[in-house]
Amino acid sequence: MNAKVFDHKDYTAALPKRPGVYRMFSADDEILYVGKAKSLKDRVSTYFNAGNVNPKIQALVQQIAKIEVTVTNSEAEALLLEYNLIKAHKPRFNIVLRDDKSFPYIHLCVEHDFPRLAFYRGARSEPGRYFGPFPNAGAVRESLNQLQKLFRIRNCRDSFFANRSRPCLQHQIGRCSAPCVGLVTAEVYAQDIEAAVKVLEGRSDEVNAQLQTRMEEAAGRLEFERAAVIRDQLATLKRIQAQQVVTAEGERDVDVFAIVGEPGEYAVSVMLVRGGRNLGTTSYFPRAALAEPEEALASFVMQYYASQDPPPEVFLGRKLEDAESLGQALSTRANRSIEVRCPVRGLGVRWVEMTEENATQGLRMRLAQKQGMDEMLAALATELDLPEPPARIECFDISHTGGEGTVASCVVFGPAGPLKKEYRRFNITGVTPGDDYAALRQALERRYTRIRAGEVPAPDLLLIDGGLGQIGQVHEALEGLGFGDITLVGVAKGPDRKPGQERLFVYGAGAPRVPEAHSPASRLVQRIRDEAHRFAITGHRRKRARRYNESVLEVVPGLGPAKRRELLKHFGGLQGVMRAGIADFEKVPGIGASLARSLYDHLHPGS
Repeated sequence: MNAKVFDHKDYTAALPKRPGVYRMFSADDEILYVGKAKSLKDRVSTYFNAGNVNPKIQALVQQIAKIEVTVTNSEAEALLLEYNLIKAHKPRFNIVLRDDKSFPYIHLCVEHDFPRLAFYRGARSEPGRYFGPFPNAGAVRESLNQLQKLFRIRNCRDSFFANRSRPCLQHQIGRCSAPCVGLVTAEVYAQDIEAAVKVLEGRSDEVNAQLQTRMEEAAGRLEFERAAVIRDQLATLKRIQAQQVVTAEGERDVDVFAIVGEPGEYAVSVMLVRGGRNLGTTSYFPRAALAEPEEALASFVMQYYASQDPPPEVFLGRKLEDAESLGQALSTRANRSIEVRCPVRGLGVRWVEMTEENATQGLRMRLAQKQGMDEMLAALATELDLPEPPARIECFDISHTGGEGTVASCVVFGPAGPLKKEYRRFNITGVTPGDDYAALRQALERRYTRIRAGEVPAPDLLLIDGGLGQIGQVHEALEGLGFGDITLVGVAKGPDRKPGQERLFVYGAGAPRVPEAHSPASRLVQRIRDEAHRFAITGHRRKRARRYNESVLEVVPGLGPAKRRELLKHFGGLQGVMRAGIADFEKVPGIGASLARSLYDHLHPGS
């Protein structure tokens, strides 16, 4: 069906004045847009009004081949159905929250005698208590850092804790009370954990009173060193409290949302308040080509709580007509009462103002970054004689140490800058150590096989960290996969290997191009190349760290945790185990002749 023959007059005339959801389809049955309405007849008709000259709405209307509606019993039901359809189909004219990373928490594992507080991200299925969510990883680490300074809570893993024979560096710098070697009793440690939990719950005043009492009791027992430690904790806690700019009366949990900008260029900032403490803000830039600010904000809030429980109060920077329906929809999903409103007085107004200021600042920085990217992309197109600025650039790099732990990286840039969710790493296997050509070929074959399958868009420009040798190998691999026509450029360092001296080898173009040292094209190439290098070397270091930090004893068949502990205790650590012979192993309780031989063979392969 062609969009031009869609008879909107007869269709809208037959629509009911009931709440519901409408879906607009293209001629090939693609869902273009999903919307909700208090009155389907009135809302859908507005798209076809002669006075509606919004170019983005006109672009949508021209593609409509049919419209389907679903009548609901209430606006809240319509809001929930709209959310589910947008989540399932991701229509290109709807607002889409693209950052779907889970929120970070602080996790307290209560099963251990000396529990630790740790950074946690993911499904909250592990036993223990969770505190959060926090707006970003930095807020979690800052909170953990403060709590370790305050209460000297351990941060080491249980396996590290179980094998300590002397205090670690964290104890020496005053951030751990060293329960691993018995320098603090379980009772005192439990008191510190209890106080840390109360701080996380926003009950700092209660902790102040408890610390004051414990300090006086310690002094009364003439335990002056213990009293001095508690005194320092009390002083530090009061100093942290003084740094809290906005603190609520009582223990309130609130999320605050503010939106600024225009359709197509929105910034939404979210402030998290837990236990009356402002934990900070995070900015998002949702795609919303058609929605007005109020509609975009309501849709954003629904998507924001897709995998996150809302707090009892949700404050909005704009007054929404359907705020009550939004609250009902969130209450239905959370199975408890959620209040959604635009505050008009008190502390809530101050929170909204702070959130709006952060959203404005975030949008300003994003627009400035975008303008800078536009300039650099245009300059690069001129430098490389491209017909138009590239809309998608990929860059590959290889990282290893003497051929060991080879990792290839692929970073992606677009008109808005780096597309970090589309970055990929490839663990390279089955190639000669140090053979960068073979590593590049393997990474490209794995990447471009997926592109050929339609899973990932093809780039307009492909950058490779290297010169003629690298791009020759890359072009051969690309041609075999059917991508021989992609513009391929090798980025080689200059004679002094300093930034700004890069030479660009365009495949098939002969002599290399050398952009001016600080030109926009040169800056963009350096930025993309350096990002690919950073991403590759970070992956390589993590891979290498996992290999060396994982005890070789863990892969020995028949050697369980108890026997590993006995070995380490008997020989004084892993170095002693590595120096021991078969006869030495047999002297360890629980290690027989057969296991001793197997252990030695695993530690000394080929001997």
